[in-house]
Amino acid sequence: MTRDEWLRRRTFRGSDYDPADLLRRKREQGVTVSVGLPCLDVEDTVGPIVRAIRERWMEEVPLVDQLAAIDSHSTDGTAAAAARAGAEVYEEPEILPEAGPGRGKGEALWKSLVPLRGDLVLWLDSDVEDFDPAFVPGMLGPLLTDPGVGYVKAFYHRPMGDLGGGRVTEICARPLLNLFRPDLAALAQPLAGEAAGRRTLLERLPFFTGYAVEIGLLLDIHRRHGLAPIAQVDLGERRHRHQQTVDLGRMAHAITRAVLRREAEEGRMPERTAEHSGYARPVGDGPGLHMREVDVPLQERPAMADMPGYRSVRALAPGVRA
Repeated sequence: MTRDEWLRRRTFRGSDYDPADLLRRKREQGVTVSVGLPCLDVEDTVGPIVRAIRERWMEEVPLVDQLAAIDSHSTDGTAAAAARAGAEVYEEPEILPEAGPGRGKGEALWKSLVPLRGDLVLWLDSDVEDFDPAFVPGMLGPLLTDPGVGYVKAFYHRPMGDLGGGRVTEICARPLLNLFRPDLAALAQPLAGEAAGRRTLLERLPFFTGYAVEIGLLLDIHRRHGLAPIAQVDLGERRHRHQQTVDLGRMAHAITRAVLRREAEEGRMPERTAEHSGYARPVGDGPGLHMREVDVPLQERPAMADMPGYRSVRALAPGVRA
């Protein structure tokens, strides 16, 4: 599938999907759906998101079979707020403890595959202030209507009508994709936090544990299967919290290293290129300037299907066929 063909055949609008039709298809296919919310200090937003999903897509139209918050070292009342609103709550450090410690959103997504039981897994950001419940059928639509789709990414418009992918996408991720994986430059927002996929695909992928998780999943799906199983869905308008530019620099550093690591594994880049984890910049918090360096680790988790603890859990899951 060429890039132009992919844009025509794998770009969808969330508003085009009829929830009643999706529910019918879900029942005909005999699949289950889990929604996972990776959480870190989102006490103010996670409750309304959980409540909206539970009321609309578990009680009114039962598209969702499981709704869980994966709490990743929160220091506020995130876990309690999610539980009060009706979510299952799992503490990320307590999931698969034999794997050892890890941090970052990618760690939460990777570990979420253990408690999330569904055949289809939908991850949604938990810090969204204007959350629209229509995100749920919009993201599930391609998976329930096209068996050739295995992984779905969101994209959205900003209040001023901008379709851009954000600062890190446009000045870091997209240039790298154009250089090394030009097919993936067709994704409007490759770093979007909302994603959905078939468990049979996700459990066989490695996960970067930090900032690089989104681009890493795209790189690895593309490396194994090409563009065809990837889709993108227009979810309409969404407002984003803006991060400080200095924080985006660390994110861009991790993303760049992830791309270069995959290129090195393919023999197109020296292995040492992606190994330096220090991110340094001059700062002036005293007389004159001095260098400050922080470590931006690029930890990588193996495919979950290779973890003995995961295989044990899946063997006990209701309806799982050996």
